[in-house]
Amino acid sequence: MDQEKDKLPALPSLRYPRAALVLLSLAQLLIALDATIVFVALDSMGQHLQLPAHHLQWVISGYSVAFGGCLLLGGRCADLLGQRRMYIAAMALFGLASLAGGFATDAWLLIAARAAQGVGAALLFPATLAMINILYRPGAERNRALAVWSTASAGGLAAGALLGGVLTQLLGWKWVLWVLVPIAWPCAVAALRYLPAMPCVPRHQRRFDVAGCISVTLGSCLLVTALVQGPQWGWLDGRTLALVLLAALALTAFFVIEKQVGAPLVPLVMLKVRSLRHAMLLTLLFMSCYGVQYYFLGLYFQQVLGWSPLQAGLAFVLPTIACAVGIRCAERGLARHSARFVLMGGWAAGLAGLVWTAAVLPLAGNYWWLVPGFIVMSIGQGASWTGMWVLVGEGIAPQHQGVASGVAATAQQVGAALGLAVLVMVAAVPVAQVQATGSASAQALQQANALGLQNAEWGTALIALVALLVCALMGRRPLVHEPKPQLG
Repeated sequence: MDQEKDKLPALPSLRYPRAALVLLSLAQLLIALDATIVFVALDSMGQHLQLPAHHLQWVISGYSVAFGGCLLLGGRCADLLGQRRMYIAAMALFGLASLAGGFATDAWLLIAARAAQGVGAALLFPATLAMINILYRPGAERNRALAVWSTASAGGLAAGALLGGVLTQLLGWKWVLWVLVPIAWPCAVAALRYLPAMPCVPRHQRRFDVAGCISVTLGSCLLVTALVQGPQWGWLDGRTLALVLLAALALTAFFVIEKQVGAPLVPLVMLKVRSLRHAMLLTLLFMSCYGVQYYFLGLYFQQVLGWSPLQAGLAFVLPTIACAVGIRCAERGLARHSARFVLMGGWAAGLAGLVWTAAVLPLAGNYWWLVPGFIVMSIGQGASWTGMWVLVGEGIAPQHQGVASGVAATAQQVGAALGLAVLVMVAAVPVAQVQATGSASAQALQQANALGLQNAEWGTALIALVALLVCALMGRRPLVHEPKPQLG
């Protein structure tokens, strides 16, 4: 690791800062779009490809497993090979997988294409965040860049739900995949001009931790798969327990390997950086809380209120605007206050908004009842998102920014899968209780389903409370000014 630091060239100058930020933000927009654009098209995909319901979820899960399982690999590749190279390669792969998915004539070809999209996203995300942390100076400049990048993420999530409904209704499900190609491939070409060549480890010094890479990728994939399949199979089912056991063995082997090899995939000393540990926990809680909102609220709008997919997508436009406002507030707050202060304000607002939303959900036939909760919740969401990514890059040397981003993003994906798995179980309890009577009417099942979805929303409020307590316990010293050892 010391050799890497000594041999790395000087950091590149940024000749086109605005164009570079556009390209980096478009990468996050693409990842966010792909996270939600497929949801509305699932029913059409299942009908066209004759995909049963228990296989249909793998159109989503295949992406999640590949994304969550390969993030650390993507981060290390970015550090060793250069972030711009990985940006270009990831965009090319993402576009190719999206094109192939649209032409899929078999269910498993579609699932394989979605998994390839997940690999592309796992290579893209750490490289993108690392370039922001390397190319933009700490303070106002970097906070501004992270705010723009975060706004692209928020816009992509909402635009995905809306665009997915429009494309599926007008052109068919294939276009929810093909529409990503004109974003990915032009970005890959433009990166050659507008993104600077990033420093990388010289070829003769590059040492890939193959054993660590295999063990952590396998362990992460098995863990995410167990979390995704657990609600369907049952948590005490032999298949779920086997996946959890194998994941634990693989991840234990990974930590043993990392302590012994000379050039580890993840230098374990990184985990001593306090801000990174906090960021990992907060990203996990963030996705467990906010990452499931589209799922549960989308189901409530369509299954309980009888809204169309397009109406459900439109319902998320206002929260997206409010989220952008929260991101802007975080940018200004970080210029005057510590990251802890901004995060506490963000999570406090998010908690208040989630409590309101859960409380008034039975009145949501009138959308205006939800508006106050959506606005406050989304402002808090935007502020929290920006603040926690500021923490990720603190105290980490440039040559390890990719791995740091991959570590935090892996926690994010585990949080998304864990939060969804737990809250799906919470939502299913009222329905199971009604079904256990043996004489449940359709109206009783509908009411039980509505109650279950409301309980899941209360669960997200509880997670927000935990995150607020974590921020409160982070310490009173301003994290943005706290001296930390530079790694490498």
